[in-house]
Amino acid sequence: MNKCVERLYNGLIKENPTFVLMLGMCPTLAVTTSAINGLGMGLSTMVVLALSNMIISALRKIIPDKVRIPAYIVIIATFVTIVELLMHAFVPGLYSALGIYISLIVVNCIILGRAESYASKNPVLPSLFDGIGMGLGFTMALTLIGLLREFLGAGTLFGFATANIFGDTFGNVLLNVFHKAIAPNSKGILGFFEEIVSIELGSFSPVGILVMAPGAFFVLATLTMIQNLIKDKGAKAGKDTSKIGSGCSSDCMNCKDTSCSKRLVEPEKEVITEEAEDVKEEEVKDEQ
Repeated sequence: MNKCVERLYNGLIKENPTFVLMLGMCPTLAVTTSAINGLGMGLSTMVVLALSNMIISALRKIIPDKVRIPAYIVIIATFVTIVELLMHAFVPGLYSALGIYISLIVVNCIILGRAESYASKNPVLPSLFDGIGMGLGFTMALTLIGLLREFLGAGTLFGFATANIFGDTFGNVLLNVFHKAIAPNSKGILGFFEEIVSIELGSFSPVGILVMAPGAFFVLATLTMIQNLIKDKGAKAGKDTSKIGSGCSSDCMNCKDTSCSKRLVEPEKEVITEEAEDVKEEEVKDEQ
């Protein structure tokens, strides 16, 4: 059970597919216009990832090595079709909002990468929890990005206006957060700065560009910047921050990341038969 918990922690924090491995950027940037879309896409991917990992792990000794990738894709496509039909039947609004990106789960590098790097080499139960952990990490990332884009870009949270949730306007909500972050009634330059910011935030309206295509890049870059600041601060404090990062280091020779998507195809090992060994020995005798 400790190994299963470790797989959950790995997917959520240690090797988060979005913030650490920087995988699955296409759905991450495309569908996170709202928290609901991000949550729906993340959960759909998690279901496919967990079930495909489980089946691939159960069949790992049966699937021939030379056709393993096509076999993985067939298994993944089967579960994607099931999820797509269920969403079309029970949540048609979300199905319409996500559109073609549901079908594109089939070619999501996160799913194929976990199938090749983990499920094909480990027992069923750890593989199932690896899929759940990676799926939860992906869901958390998409929901967080969608939450920020929706709140700052449309002034809503999960489709509800801030006035209905907090009982106040969007600008006043930001103003209250600002006052809690900086002590009110400050004096001097800080007091002047607080007064200017208070006036601006009180009349602030949502930034529409954040729910458009460029907004995804802005929010993701900001979250990555915060992650890197935390990493730098931890490094200065003497903490081990080697597992906190974004993207690939490109040092494949010394990389220990077994979940890297660049390791989908391993070079075939040279098989030396007994006949080949006999021929080689005869050649050596002839040379002598």
